[in-house]
Amino acid sequence: TAKRPLSTSHSSVDSEEIKKFQLLAHKWWDEEGEYSALHSMNDIRVPFIRDTLLSISCNYHLGNPLSGVKILDVGCGGGLLSEPLARLGASVTGIDPLEDNIRTADRHKSFDPVLAKRIQYKSSSLEEIVEESMETFDVIVASEVVEHVADLETFIKCCSQVLKPEGSLFITTINKTQLSYALGIVVAEKIMGIVPEGTHEWEKFVPPEELEHLLESNGFSVKTVNGMLYNPLWGSWSWMESTSLNYAVHAVKSGAQGQSGPTDAPSEMDIQQRSATAGTA
Repeated sequence: TAKRPLSTSHSSVDSEEIKKFQLLAHKWWDEEGEYSALHSMNDIRVPFIRDTLLSISCNYHLGNPLSGVKILDVGCGGGLLSEPLARLGASVTGIDPLEDNIRTADRHKSFDPVLAKRIQYKSSSLEEIVEESMETFDVIVASEVVEHVADLETFIKCCSQVLKPEGSLFITTINKTQLSYALGIVVAEKIMGIVPEGTHEWEKFVPPEELEHLLESNGFSVKTVNGMLYNPLWGSWSWMESTSLNYAVHAVKSGAQGQSGPTDAPSEMDIQQRSATAGTA
């Protein structure tokens, strides 16, 4: 894979990507619309985050398993992932550079008084909150985000800066393979219309090896890399061994002694067995 060029602006925000998503900002909560695949992704990504965090924590709160956990949802969009994490008890800050997305997210959380207390949304890039949020968060989630950023290395560095030592970073994204081009762009966008045409650029897809290298060179230890598969006929996601299409990563920022070991993260089988409970999140 060719070396990914660094942006001269030192910003991870891609203005062209912003324009694409602005057109869909009002459609985030249409479960049958353009974001239906992200809605169903919650069935596996929410328990993956929850179970991984519980496996490395001694604190468990019945009914609110993530109580006391401060989560930053980067590129939160309309809040599709922020809300279920907040329902698990977490204190969530969702950021997105597109103001229309934040307006949609704010409006939707306002219907639930519990969520209104637990979630704070900001129209902001990751770089813009670094100075005020150094080592603030226990967890960062960046789901379906890194394939849209302008400067991936700057993005990872900023994640490290706002994450506490031994904090967890969760990323889901798309591999850069011939198969991901055929299924992720030709089939998903041009033929089946699962996502709007032009949503993705294959050149910006990120191979797991490249992502792991960037993470490890910026003070992270990669604990888990799991392959993900979307079935468009059933509208559902499942875990698989191959990372040739979509995949999820859990990495831990280096810190003091006592850092969690590689065996702390749940196995793929654990996640599959627990995923049925995601509907209660």
